[in-house]
Formats: sequence, C-alpha cells, structure tokens
Amino acid sequence: MTWEQVVEDKRARIAASIPAEWRIKSKPTEDSVMDYPKQSGIMTAEELAITESSATDLVAQLAAGKLTSVAVTTAFCKRAALAHQLTNCALEFFPEIALARAKELDATFQKTGKPVGPLHGLPISLKDQFRIKGLETSMGYAAWVGKYDTYNSVLVDLLLKAGAVFYVKTSVPQSLMVCETVNNVSGRTVNPRNKNWSCGGSSGGEGAMVGFRGGIIGVGTDIGGSIRVPSAFNFLYGLRPSHGRLPYGKMANSMEGQETVYSVCGPLTHSVADMRLFVKSVLAQEPWQYDSKVIPMPWRQAESDAIKSKIGSGDLTLGFYNSDGVVLPHLPILRGVQTVVDTMKKNGHTVIPWKPYKHDFAVNLINGIYASDGGTDVFNTLKESGEPAIPNFADLINPSLPKVDMNQLWDVHLQKWAFQSEYLEQFRIAEAELSKEIDAIIAPITPTAAIRHNQFKYYGYASAINLLDFTSVVVPVTFADKSIDKKNSVFSPLSDMDRIVQAEYDPEAYHGAPVAVQIVGRRLTEERIMAIAEEIGRLLGNEITP
Repeated sequence: MTWEQVVEDKRARIAASIPAEWRIKSKPTEDSVMDYPKQSGIMTAEELAITESSATDLVAQLAAGKLTSVAVTTAFCKRAALAHQLTNCALEFFPEIALARAKELDATFQKTGKPVGPLHGLPISLKDQFRIKGLETSMGYAAWVGKYDTYNSVLVDLLLKAGAVFYVKTSVPQSLMVCETVNNVSGRTVNPRNKNWSCGGSSGGEGAMVGFRGGIIGVGTDIGGSIRVPSAFNFLYGLRPSHGRLPYGKMANSMEGQETVYSVCGPLTHSVADMRLFVKSVLAQEPWQYDSKVIPMPWRQAESDAIKSKIGSGDLTLGFYNSDGVVLPHLPILRGVQTVVDTMKKNGHTVIPWKPYKHDFAVNLINGIYASDGGTDVFNTLKESGEPAIPNFADLINPSLPKVDMNQLWDVHLQKWAFQSEYLEQFRIAEAELSKEIDAIIAPITPTAAIRHNQFKYYGYASAINLLDFTSVVVPVTFADKSIDKKNSVFSPLSDMDRIVQAEYDPEAYHGAPVAVQIVGRRLTEERIMAIAEEIGRLLGNEITP
C-alpha cells in the first residue's frame, strides 16, 4: 500500500468508530463550534450536565454511587465524537472498550461499595504518545499506522490502577516538534473556539478535545511548550511539571533517547482543582516504583499550605516580565500579563519586574538540541512510508543541519548546566536585595493569542523554561479585543523573528482569541505553583473555565 492508501484507510477507520447515532448530519458553518453540543440533539440534558461538570465533582459523585461510570463515560464519548467531527482531534476513538471498562468498574462498586481508586470511573483522554495494549500509536506518522501496541505506557497502567477509563487518543503534529497540530495521517486539528485559529501543539488534539469538553482531564507532553501552548490557545489550565515528577516510561516519541532536554507529561484541565486531583492520584500510585526516572516524592501538602498561608496574609512575592528581549508579544498578551500583575498588586501581593536572564542564549541552545541529530530520526521515519514532511518544522529540523558529535554534546550538557545554575544565582541575587523569597514569575507562554494556522514561529517563551526544567502552570486570563488591542504603530523590531511575529498581528482576525500567561517556579515546585495559579485564576474570575 502507498502511504496515501494507508492514510485513507486510517481516516475511514476513525470515522467508522463513531456510532451512527452520534454522527453529525449537517455540520455547522459558524467559526465557533463551542455551543454545538447543546444544539446537536445528540446529547441529553443529563449528558450535557455531566460534561460541563468538573472532574473533582464527578469523582465525588462516582465514589458516592450517585453517578455510574457508564453514564459518565457515555456522556464524554458522545461529546468526544462531536469534538472529532468538528475539530478533527482524534487519532484513536474506542467507545466500546471504554464502556466495557466502565461496566466493570460499576460492577466492582456494586459488589464492594467502594471506588477502585481516586479516579474511579472517570474518563481521561490521552495524547497519541501513550501506548494502550491492543491499540495503535501512530503519533501522526503514516509508517506507524497499523502497528498495534503489545504493552501499556507506565502512566496508562497507573491511571488504570487509580480507576480511570480511556476512550480516545488525540491528534499530534508530525514529528511532535510543532506548536500547531497537523499531520498527513488525519490532517489538521482546529480550535473549537474558531476554526481559523490553531489549537496549539504538539498536544493540540488534547487542547481541542478538553477545550470543547469532550474531555475533562487530558494528558499531554511538553518538550518545548506542547502542554502549555494548547492550554493557552484553548483557555485551559496546563501543567508542565519538572522532569522526574510524573512517569514517562514506555511512551512513543520522536528522537527517543535524546535526554539533553527532557519531554515531560502533564494534564490539561479546566481548573487547578482538577489538575491537583490528577497529580495527587498519579503520585498516590507511587510511580517511582515503576519508572526509574521518577523521583520518590509523594504529594507535599505542606508546600501547598505554605503558599496558601502567604496568600491569606497578602505576602506572595512575584516577579514578572512581558518581553524576553528576543520577541515582543502582541498587545493582547502584553495586556494579559499586565492584568495579572495589576490584579495581584491590588490584592496586596508584591510584584516586581524580573529581567529574563540570557533567554536568547537559551533559545539558541535548545533549538540546537532539537536539531542535534540533523533530522535523522524524523526523516528516517518519513522515509519508511514515503510520506512528505509537513513544512511547519522546516526551520527547526531538516536534513541539511549538521549532526552533533559526542564531544559537542558533552559541551552542550555543560552549557545547559551552567545556564541553569546561573539562573538560580539570579534568584539568589534578587532575593538578597528584597530580603524575601520570590515565589514565582509571571510570564508570557507565547507571543500571540491563539494563532492563525501555519503562523506559529517563535517557541522561546516556552522552550527557555524547558531548558531550565522549571515548573510551569498556564493560567487563562482574557480574550483579545479589537477595540482595545490596536496594532502597535510605534513598533521597532527587536530581531528578525520579532519583525515576522509582529507582522502577523491583525486585531480583527484575533478578536476573541484566548490569552494566557504561565506561572513559573523553580524545579519541582508543582504544589506551590499550582496553588499560586489557582489563586490568580480565582481573582481573575477564571477558577473554572467554560
């Protein structure tokens, strides 16, 4: 079979996995499909209520026997089917397997009167890097279509232990190395808020699925913004934990074995409460017993409580920056950062300017790491099927780039280590001047609101944090507004990349696009940063997003 035939068959199989009664007869023509579930006639009032609830509420009701897993799973399977038909966000959809699992969990609950685990009966959507035994993990590569997994990823096993139900695996960009979602297997995934905007990437299928509420907790991965960008573009919360906090074992990946900058997995959610539920549920399974790279670090409630105490006394100390010195964000993002700064100051907290330290160096170093094999891994996979490369990663990965030899790699490791240590020194210097601890930094996650297709060019706001291996939580803030966010007429570009990024801004085209920031903390500060992010979301009125 040609790669085109393989892809045609795969698309047909995805389409056929949707039951006839869940299929849309006539697709809406509006740019936004967010209201479609209510208008579809496919979902009942109870199913709409379930999918518009929170994961925290759902697990409480499931554990009390007030809801069955079959009812909750059916609701999310239906809404996920609509999400895929409207945004093209699924690479695997398996409602029969999901409902069989839900029936087993309900039967166990009937028999014992107890939930199986902290996520008992809750459907969770997965990025198509997670392996589930018996299903495909094509990861957007034509060459990997038709290869069925013989084992589960570690996190899949642990989520099953915690009582979760799996029902969908979502789309990714070819290679994973793009902050948009397009591949030759399933095509392009669009943003449910506006089909002309990107859903982000590489966990873009999760962004669209959870943004549409076809999922309540989605699990993605992040090596350069791949959890945080889809969260930002879909008005969601997203956690990029530090390496070693959550298990990554036995997952599919591009450039497997590249460990200079780690990819990490984490949740995309509608609230920090749901994010916390996910992280606590995974840590309760002691993932360090299954994945040797996970640090034996259970949930530390004292860390969260320490921040809550500071919040209660108006004693948080936060740094902020609105430019990394390489690319100036568009006006909606600048307004988003300032909104958070003003909100925290108004509530008594100390907010000080933070000078991003050598971010231009960091971006150049990490881009070299991404390209360190000269594109061999990605392009060898493409050669297996004969499919062409998508143009979106041409600037980052291409066969004309030189390969790094071992001595150069060792030098890169030393440069990374030195940069990480120097950044910590910047914290110490600032804290000595303030005579108090800096709890977190407020920063852009992208230079743009949810972007138009094929226009994502600059990864530095996200990737510098990956190089540092700092903890980051995305907080949704507001939406672009053409009446406020006029085009910057006095703009003077900081760099060639800045000129390209600024030229993309059009107040009309971006009107209504989601705007977010990231809250960044030092390594392994997940409990603290989640607590700060939750308070910021509460003060903004975005504690739970629609």
